[in-house]
Order: sequence, then C-alpha cells, then structure tokens
Amino acid sequence: MQAALNFLPLAVFMLAYHFHGIYVATAMLMAAMVLLAGIDYLRLRRVSPMHALSTVLVLVFGGATLAFHDPRFLKIKPTLLLWLMAAAFLASQWIGKTPLVQRLLEPALTPGTALPRERWLRVNLVWVVAYVLLGALNLYVVRHASEQAWVYFKGFGLTIALMMLAMGQALWLHRRPVAGSGGSGGSGS
Repeated sequence: MQAALNFLPLAVFMLAYHFHGIYVATAMLMAAMVLLAGIDYLRLRRVSPMHALSTVLVLVFGGATLAFHDPRFLKIKPTLLLWLMAAAFLASQWIGKTPLVQRLLEPALTPGTALPRERWLRVNLVWVVAYVLLGALNLYVVRHASEQAWVYFKGFGLTIALMMLAMGQALWLHRRPVAGSGGSGGSGS
C-alpha cells in the first residue's frame, strides 16, 4: 500500500498536467505531497527523511514556479534532489554503520544473506554515479526538450530508470555468492 501511496503525487501531477497544464499540475503536486506526508505521519507516526526532503523541495521550487510563473524552477527540482541523494549516498560510505544502498536493498535479499562491506560500498558508488548522471540528464532534457517531453521524462523516464536500477542491483546482489561461502548463486564479483 505504501508503494502505491508514494506514486500518488506523481499520478496527480501527470493527470493535472494533461488536463490543465503545468501551473495547475504544480499546485496539485504541492498539495498531493503535503497530503501524502500527512497520511504517512498519521499511519506511521513519522515521515521518512527522503519524503520530507522531496516535499520541502516541491514546496520551495513549486512555490517559485507559481510565484514567478516560470516552470524552470520546478524542472530543476529533480536534479537537485538526485544530486542531494548522490551526496547522501556518498557520505554514507563514511557516516553510519552501513551505506544507504545496503539499508535500501538488504531487505530484498534472501534472509540470512550477508554480503561483505566492500561489495556494499561498490554498489553504493554505482548509485552515486547513477544519481549524478540522472540529474545531469534531467538538466539536458530541461534545456533541449519541450515542456511536455520533460513532464513525460520526469514522470516515466526517471521513475523507470530508478526502479530498474533498484531491481537490477537487487538481482545482481542476490546472484553473487557471499565471500568465502562458495555459494552457487553466481560467478563472483
């Protein structure tokens, strides 16, 4: 249910854009993000740091888009979020017990699977690079494509790319044997 709720603001944005344009879609996105944060708080008694950051960025950049009647503010929000995520993933290699990618993907692995820290750090760097590249790609689309192309890129392209990255990394990790186990799950690193 939580995964479906997380896609609600994006769906609201896409539908509002289709029927009413970028400014109504921006206002609806802002409202949907606040609503989702409220639902999360009521259900879980907390709002995840990622969702809180995304909500704040949507409110700031969406507010600027509406105040200045300039969609470029909203269009750079994904890049800023992706680059902040890249910085957080990179910093997690030295801050905390486990890198962020391990906290994200470890629950998807077979129970009892323990991977060496070095492997998690390598995968974490893949995410850093992916976030940096996707942020740069967003800027490229903002500068060189139509508004409608950017909306579809934001709604489908970035979402699909991040889902494929997560699934691909989880499958890759699942197929790799644990160091020293001689497992049959793959051919090593």
